[in-house]
Amino acid sequence: MLEAFVFATILFGFFGIILKKNLMMKIIAMDVMSTGVIAYYVLVASRGGFFTPIFSGETVAYADPVPQAVILTAIVIGFSIQALMLVGVMKLSRDNPTLETSEIEKNNTP
Repeated sequence: MLEAFVFATILFGFFGIILKKNLMMKIIAMDVMSTGVIAYYVLVASRGGFFTPIFSGETVAYADPVPQAVILTAIVIGFSIQALMLVGVMKLSRDNPTLETSEIEKNNTP
């Protein structure tokens, strides 16, 4: 059931990128899709019964710290890409009165 919600989030983001014409809405849709992908990765990587990998005298099953590092890296990269796209949209908005892709293409074609 949870996987279905995560896949729906990914699909909503994907179709938002494809179907929306406003650049800000495309950026938000990309962020929604990124959140869905990260949630799916966390859902697949989570397993019950594991402990944190801290040294102790007992031998127990430890959780793998690599997925946590990958997810943190994905969050930081997603944030930086989103910030870069917002800067690009700000520069486009200085030259164009609208953020609709069809209008921007029409204004910038020679």
